[in-house]
Formats: sequence, structure tokens, C-alpha cells
Amino acid sequence: MSKRVAFYTLGCKLNYSETSSIGRLFQQAGFNTVPFTDRSDVYVINTCSVTDNADKKCRKVVKEALKYSPEAYIVIVGCYAQLKPTEISEIPGVDMVLGAAEKFNIIQHIQDLTKQEKAHIYNSPIAHTNHFVGAYSIDDRTRTFLKVQDGCDYSCTFCTIPLARGASRSGKISELLTQAEEIAAAGVKEIVLTGVNIGDFGIRNDKREDHFIDLVKALDGVSGIERFRISSIEPNLLTNEIIQFVAGSNRFVPHFHMPLQSGSNKILRLMRRRYLRELYAERVHTIKALMPHCCIGVDVIVGFPGETQEDFLETYEFLNSLDISYLHVFTYSERENTIAAQMTGAVPGSQRNERSKMLHILSEKKRRAFYEQHLGKESLILFEGDIKDGYMHGFSDNYIKVKAPYDPLWVNELKSVKLKAVNAEGEMEMEEMGENVLLHL
Repeated sequence: MSKRVAFYTLGCKLNYSETSSIGRLFQQAGFNTVPFTDRSDVYVINTCSVTDNADKKCRKVVKEALKYSPEAYIVIVGCYAQLKPTEISEIPGVDMVLGAAEKFNIIQHIQDLTKQEKAHIYNSPIAHTNHFVGAYSIDDRTRTFLKVQDGCDYSCTFCTIPLARGASRSGKISELLTQAEEIAAAGVKEIVLTGVNIGDFGIRNDKREDHFIDLVKALDGVSGIERFRISSIEPNLLTNEIIQFVAGSNRFVPHFHMPLQSGSNKILRLMRRRYLRELYAERVHTIKALMPHCCIGVDVIVGFPGETQEDFLETYEFLNSLDISYLHVFTYSERENTIAAQMTGAVPGSQRNERSKMLHILSEKKRRAFYEQHLGKESLILFEGDIKDGYMHGFSDNYIKVKAPYDPLWVNELKSVKLKAVNAEGEMEMEEMGENVLLHL
């Protein structure tokens, strides 16, 4: 019988794309992929260093895997595996730890699936991780995450990503176009471009060969893909040329996610961000002037060292003044080997939590206001195949989430609906084919 492999992914869309590609390596080697809860011969756990409690989460997933398959071979990969290989190797049940340069050679490393008394560690210095390895997820037919860039040359004081993923590097446009065509041939309708710092696209062999706008223009010509969506992009790298091109494109959707992190210039300087709030406000204004219906998402960190109540309120008021659509709120937590962890002025945990709550409430207010701007309008919704309690969901081009009674004929299809009203549960009633559809906040 074929060996079985199961996967679990922690963290970002980039991790999901890489897990999917690692899964295809196993399939090519004759393994069958099974759900995490099934008995498996191998479990591959792809870890993250950005989210809180990386060690606790990794231990819990390992424990759960061994509950289903006590004799399974456990492999840990990902950012946490690069940063803390020895710490991970001491987790009971772990057999192998692969760093950033080794994870895509996983098949060569696991020829023997005998449980180990002491985990094997294959972890090169991050400076040796200078080769771009392409990846894309293709777990469902509707949307896939295409990795176009990896690593980061920035030095934000709170971030461990450069230590976990190395320097900025990118795929070749020609190779990415081929991957996009493969994705289209699989019937996928939407591609999300992902990476660590995708606006810095174009660096290969430590030299800049092209720019992100060159990739965007090239992908716009790929047939078979209805939508391209740009994931998180730094405001200083989201140029007017990119914004203008998206505004005129029929395939690149009106949706940007721009990290802000703080609305206080004092805190932005402490974070070593490469812009000030004035530039951010200018980017939002430019986007909305060209695409009034565009969805704009924002990352923000609360409780950074030195952030006073006045600094936080400056951030709150700045965000409240912007024509944005939603927030991703992160509560600052100390990370080893970062400059911020050594800074004075630590914010008490209770204040961090209170500030986070205030911004979560603001986010819901912004999202509702954005949805209400579209009342009475028609929108094309790309429906997905997941089912929960008899319902499915989909998204408009500008990232409005729709909830509808499950219909197998709607899966991976674009349906025209009319947005009618936001109900008491925060859902918007819509009309399509004579039936009510709910848009979920």
C-alpha cells in the first residue's frame, strides 16, 4: 500500500502555498495525501514565527497528530523551524526539523520513516537561503495562492521574517506565467499573488532585474483566469503606476491590503518603517479617487514599546479619518533577536488588550460602512465550494463576502447578485435568480 501523508499549516497565505507545493512533491513520490484526522505515516507541520505562542501551537499540533497515529513520522518545517530548530527538536514525538533551505528537499530527507529517539535537524544559516523556490496552492477550484516573491531586505524592529526567510528574491516572470497557465488549466478562476514583500518583486541573484508592475502587466494577459488579487503590499512600494494599472484592468481586482502598523509618525520611526502617515494617507486618497468602490485593508499593531495613550489615540483618529474598509489588528508581542524586544517603554498587557478591542470595534464599523456603500448595486460573486450548515460563500471583486444557500451549480461560478439591505445579524440580503442571498459581514 502507498504511504500516507497529512499536513497542517500555521500562519500566512505564503505558508499555505508552500504546503500545497510540498504536498505535490509527496504525491510525485507515491504518497497519498489524507486528512489530518486520518491515520497517516507522515505528518508535515508548517510553522509560523509571526503569530503568538509558536512553541505552544506547534506542540499542540504534534500531540494531536500522535493521537491519531502514534507511530507517525513527524516533520516540522517553516519559519519557526528555521528560527528555533533545537527547541522544536525537543518536542516529544518530533522526528525531523527542516530549515528554510531544506524544506523543499523533504523527500530526500525522509527515506527512512523509523521513529527517532532524537530528532534530526537540517538547518542551514539563513544567509545560505538565497534561491527562490516557486509554490502555489491548488486545494480548491476557486482560488489559489501563487508565490511570486520570498524573503525581505527590510529591517523593521519588530519582525523576525528576514531571520526566518532570508533576503528578498523572486521568481522569473516567464516561470510565473507558466504556473499561472497551469492554474488556469486546473479550472481555478482567481489567483492571489503572495510573498513576504511582494512589492519588492524583481530581485534575482542579488540584482534587480525587473519590478512588480512588470509582473502585474504580464499576468494581466494570462487567459483563463477571471481575477488576480494582490495580497499585502507596502505603501511605499504601491506606486501610482500600479494603482492606475489596476484601475484600468479587467482582471486585477479593486482590492489592496496595505500595512500601516501605526498612525503615529513617532512609532513608525521606532518601527523603522519606510514611510510616514502622510504617504499612507496619500495612497488611500489616490486609490479612492481612481476606484471609489475599492476595498482597502489595513494591518495595525497596538502596544508597541513606547506607544503612549496619546500615540494610540493618534493612530485611532488617523484610521477613523481614512476611507478604508477593514483592519487586521495585531497585539504586539516580544520576539527574540529583534531590536524592539530590547526597547524600553513596554506597554502593560491590559493596555495592549484594551487598545486591540477598540480597533476591532472600529474595524467592524468600517466594514459595515463599506458594505452599506454598495446597497442597491449589482455585483459579481465568485462562489466557493465549502459548505457549512447548508450554506456556501463567495466574494465580490472588491472583497465583499456573500453567504448563500448551497447550490452545487454555483461552485466556482460567477453569479450576478443585487445587494439589498444589511440585516440585524450583520448580513446583507441580496437577490439572485429570484432567491434571497445573504452577504456576510
